[in-house]
Amino acid sequence: MSRKTCVAVIGAGHAGIEAASACARMGLDTVLFTMSLDSIANMPCNPSIGGTGKGHLVYEIDALGGEMGRAADLVTLQSRTLNLGKGAAVHSKRIQADRKEYQKIMKQLLENISNLRLVQAEITNIALEDGKVASVTTKLGEIWTCKATIICTGTYLEGRVFVGDVNYPSGPDGMLAATGLSQNLEKLGIKLMRFKTGTPSRVLKSSIELDKLERQDGEETIIPYSALTDESFFDGIEQIPCHIVYTNAETHRIIRDNITRSAMYSGQIHGTGPRYCPSIEDKIVRFADKERHQLFVEPMGADTDEMYIQGFSTSLPTDVQHEMLASLNGFEHAEIMRYAYAIEYDCADPTQLLPTLEFKNVPGLYGAGQFNGTSGYEEAAAQGLVAGINAALKIKGEPPMILERAGSYVGTLIDDLVTKGTNEPYRMMTSRSEYRLLLRQDNADARLTPIGRRVGLIDDERYDSFLAKQKTIENEISRLASTFVSPNKVNPLLQRLEEPPINSGVSLSDLLRRPKITYSILSEIDEQRPEISKRAAMTVETTIKYEGYIKRQRAEVERHSRLEAKILPESIDYKSIKGLRLEAAQKLDKIRPLNVGQAARISGVNPADITVLLIYLGMN
Repeated sequence: MSRKTCVAVIGAGHAGIEAASACARMGLDTVLFTMSLDSIANMPCNPSIGGTGKGHLVYEIDALGGEMGRAADLVTLQSRTLNLGKGAAVHSKRIQADRKEYQKIMKQLLENISNLRLVQAEITNIALEDGKVASVTTKLGEIWTCKATIICTGTYLEGRVFVGDVNYPSGPDGMLAATGLSQNLEKLGIKLMRFKTGTPSRVLKSSIELDKLERQDGEETIIPYSALTDESFFDGIEQIPCHIVYTNAETHRIIRDNITRSAMYSGQIHGTGPRYCPSIEDKIVRFADKERHQLFVEPMGADTDEMYIQGFSTSLPTDVQHEMLASLNGFEHAEIMRYAYAIEYDCADPTQLLPTLEFKNVPGLYGAGQFNGTSGYEEAAAQGLVAGINAALKIKGEPPMILERAGSYVGTLIDDLVTKGTNEPYRMMTSRSEYRLLLRQDNADARLTPIGRRVGLIDDERYDSFLAKQKTIENEISRLASTFVSPNKVNPLLQRLEEPPINSGVSLSDLLRRPKITYSILSEIDEQRPEISKRAAMTVETTIKYEGYIKRQRAEVERHSRLEAKILPESIDYKSIKGLRLEAAQKLDKIRPLNVGQAARISGVNPADITVLLIYLGMN
């Protein structure tokens, strides 16, 4: 039986949702295939969205017109902004999400998008015609012709679960593994890698003595992820507390005594695990001098007593899981509801991808999410959105959307993957960007909403609202710069804050640049202040406080943009360029960078090689 669509998206996790939604909303007939309709938008690991660097991605996804931010707002159990003790560049929002409610909202969203069909089926084959993607085939033998295919297989691809000395084929959360597609991809010439991740056990809340743990409450003022969420939505919301517990000497002894029983240390697991989210036994080995490790006890939902123990993932056998859990303060009688496990899966070497996330050697085939070697729901959603937008743009005959490093964390993420590759599950952090003061959470819309508008994911009403907000910010910055106050009016405030007094009139902007003065505090002496949103106020304050640093970073971006503007011809033969080192020529030939800026970021290409490239371009 043969059926027809424009775009086939394989996998309905966080990447697949954004990819399919983008294609359908851009007017293309799209089919989203999933192993199970019950696993749509599943959170097999921590039921949270955001965090350091990851929160920035969620704001950017929303600014481009994606779905994750709006859904996250609707299922928020607790919200916290991390790194408030540091500069605005690294302030990162993180919410604890209601896992099942998130799945329900996303499934309903997909069911109601025009041009989008949901099909429960496993894809086992991708076929080409004239070297381009032509169709996908399900395990039941149904053939779907298509113009583009986006692979968003998460950890399902040849997935294998490990618990102690037991291992078996499986996807996450006991779902079936996807088998057969890996062999098909290898036949298409796609290089695959083997990565590993894991989850901790889930524990019954009533069996934990929570009063023995440190309580962690949410923040008082919640600013939504999505521009579509009204700021008043969170007024009066009752947040669910999280808790903190610590491992101890007994926990560490139990783990060390049983380390050879861990699938990770017994030689069963061959895949590479995430550096920044290691299993607890890996922490004990790597940080042997550390007396304790912090663990977070977090709710899985408002209507369930399942609790997630963040930081306690393991592949140790079940008897050891019980023993080490009982060693924690307050967990002496804890009951495990779901056992921890490690999972191995196939993924692709991302250096095979263009910055559009299309495979260089298979036109019409795109990759997104953990299939591209990343970890995390937010990284997956960001890539899915980019892959979906670019697949739709290509089919429509429009120019691609390539996001620059200097303009977004999404662009940084993709540039890192396609230019440098990764030998472990990649995780976004603010330290990944050299331009992080420009790429703040509060200005994600200013950076990316015009791009979302261009590709067709931001409608008129939302764009008008965006323009109005930007005008409000511009007007308020100008007003603060032109409004002056006298020493008599401001010195009592400065004295209270232990700030040096002033001897003559000063602008509100200059006052706001002082470390202890915030936009909110200024309201005490700012009689003409207009009503503006919390979002706008945050951008006004940050823009004024960091004005000098922002100008300096923009100048740096302009210097680097000159290299980005020097395009490298697709047909260039690097091995024939005189003066180019052999290693550099080989790396350049493998990555095939689009411009000199990207070439300069390739590992193994040094400044002298870039000079040779520039001379070559000037001569040709």
